[in-house]
Amino acid sequence: MSDNITVRGFVASEIRSATTPGGVATASFRLGATERRYDRGSSTWVDGNTNWFTVQGYRQLAGNIGCSIKKGQRVIVVGRLKMRSWEKDGRVYHDAEINAESVGHDLMWGSANFTRSAAAGSQTTAGPGSPGAPGIGDGDGGGPQSQPEDAGADGDGGADLHATFIVDESGEEEEVDQETGELKGAAA
Repeated sequence: MSDNITVRGFVASEIRSATTPGGVATASFRLGATERRYDRGSSTWVDGNTNWFTVQGYRQLAGNIGCSIKKGQRVIVVGRLKMRSWEKDGRVYHDAEINAESVGHDLMWGSANFTRSAAAGSQTTAGPGSPGAPGIGDGDGGGPQSQPEDAGADGDGGADLHATFIVDESGEEEEVDQETGELKGAAA
């Protein structure tokens, strides 16, 4: 049985980033989900119980969580629920963990500006003009664009591709590393 869960709530802690001994990137945070209901007697909205979860993300998701999610923001988390319990000093503790598959901002509470990450190897299979290739006119809102560095100069018709994206605030272009999906020359 798969215990999939979708939770809307608020980020209640700073993002904790780490790397496993095997070299896998991780990011985690505490998520609070408070029930809201309308009380007809007093004609007001009232808060109910708050459920607490530890959200854990791995690999590319971990990097995106670390760059995008901040304490206090409203988010939606989709993942697998795992209940843990342990004993310490004769007392039993319980924790509800969500092994996240997706994390995003809850647009009911505000707006977000999405920037698509370059996945390792995805640009080599779908070049510019190919169906599904990111770039101008693909409807993804200006995510990374594949552009030939010196098309045809090496005789292969521009097989050397690099991905760029435009930083909205300054309008500067930054190159994305095809291997890692990280910005080249950017301070992390």
